[in-house]
Amino acid sequence: MSDTDLWTLGAIVGLAWVTMVTRCFFFMSNEPWHLPHWAQRGLQYAPIAALAAVVVPEIVMVQGHLISSWQDARIYAALVGGGYFFWRKGQGQAVLGTIVSGMAVYLPLHLGLGW
Repeated sequence: MSDTDLWTLGAIVGLAWVTMVTRCFFFMSNEPWHLPHWAQRGLQYAPIAALAAVVVPEIVMVQGHLISSWQDARIYAALVGGGYFFWRKGQGQAVLGTIVSGMAVYLPLHLGLGW
């Protein structure tokens, strides 16, 4: 603690306080609090948007650059997985089948053909 100055310690305490207040804000009120309908509807898309933000760059980019060849196993695996998901949507185990079908295409192309 000898290397920590007062400014750094104050910043840590201040950030901890702001984090605590923002996370506990909804518990401090005595009255029920509801989001407006438009906000609830918008938040329904947050998980899929976050997933897309993580997955799409992994599919279409290699080391920070867009892929330049159609011989990339990730493209075909994503197409097959997406097709399976939309074919089986709402019928149970769609997500597991998406993963299995995508990997069934990816592994032979990547390991077998070296794509």
